[in-house]
Amino acid sequence: MTLTYGIIGSGMLGQAMAQGALTGGVAGSSLWMANRSGQPVPLTGGAGVSFTADPQELAEACDVILLCIPPAAMPALKIDASDKLVLSVVAGLTLEGISQATGSARVIRAMSSPAATHCLAYTPWVASAEVTEADRAATRTFFGAMGQTDEITDEAHIDHFTAMTGPVPGFVAYFADSMIRHAMAQGIAPEVAKRAIRQLFLASGEMLKEGATPAAQVQEMIDYAGTTAAGLLALKDSPFDQALSQALSAAAARAREI
Repeated sequence: MTLTYGIIGSGMLGQAMAQGALTGGVAGSSLWMANRSGQPVPLTGGAGVSFTADPQELAEACDVILLCIPPAAMPALKIDASDKLVLSVVAGLTLEGISQATGSARVIRAMSSPAATHCLAYTPWVASAEVTEADRAATRTFFGAMGQTDEITDEAHIDHFTAMTGPVPGFVAYFADSMIRHAMAQGIAPEVAKRAIRQLFLASGEMLKEGATPAAQVQEMIDYAGTTAAGLLALKDSPFDQALSQALSAAAARAREI
């Protein structure tokens, strides 16, 4: 049976996840979106997508519903989805909160990212006790179309993924910008520095995607005892790890406060 998926919210993340779903194989005729205007948003391959301004109409038409609205908008959302599978990527919204807002016992809390546009998102999720194996299969299909996905068992970990993998490129961009600023301080032209570091991170992402673990790749560079080893050893002796951990913990704490 072909399932119908509905996304409530067509902001940056909602549009990105819709595009990822379409690119990853979900048919436009199997996708609904609800937003305040009811007007279509630009989606490649989205000719068959249905749009509505009424979230309840979407809830009644779809088998699987994804909540993808800002946390501040949740109190105004009133839908009855008591017999549906409800997914949510609303930051800070707990499994209990999803159930209370929709009337459904079959709920899944997840976190994704705008990288879904390019089918590069990482979407971890945790399920309520009432979620069935068929529900899990539907969730893997939907989130898997947008990139990589895992079911996790500890709901508290979603806040940490909100901090680590949600804000693409977020912390990675900060590290890249730091390298660019260092290069410029050495007299390297800004446009050259930016191009070099962008290419570095593009290549690094591809090399980290598979094969040796990041830790193993670092150790390989250290064992080689070349120029990179000197820099990595200086980094390991610095407070870098502690500072990054504090930054990620602060972001996770903010996710819990929202």
